[in-house]
Amino acid sequence: MSEIHVRLADWQKDNADLRRIRETVFVAEQAVPPELEWDAEDAEAVHFLALEGDYPVGTARLLADGHIGRVSVLKDWRGLNVGVALIQAVIEEAEQRGLKQQMLSAQVHATAFYEKLGFAIVSGEYLEAGIPHVDMVRNSA
Repeated sequence: MSEIHVRLADWQKDNADLRRIRETVFVAEQAVPPELEWDAEDAEAVHFLALEGDYPVGTARLLADGHIGRVSVLKDWRGLNVGVALIQAVIEEAEQRGLKQQMLSAQVHATAFYEKLGFAIVSGEYLEAGIPHVDMVRNSA
């Protein structure tokens, strides 16, 4: 396996790759309705692509208020630290932008993953797109 690297993505230029990954993970695997997956915030968000060599295998986005979302890694690359690389890149970008607090809505099964990266659960469980979630927050030093 080649080295995984993460780069900033351009919503227009990288749109096909961003959509392919999110549609595979959220719409196809998790049955999130397409109308819930795509929103107006995509055009304003900072997007990230995780790549193995030149092949995009994961994505995430950062909103101007510090919300991290749409974190998705293709099935064959899960468990290979792609998600860790993605979240670390998003946190670094957030901090460079002066966003001292990062927030996300985590699927309950993924909370331990986010806790290892410094996030803490700050809400009770709730359903989003029919999937149990909790709100999590990370404060920069």
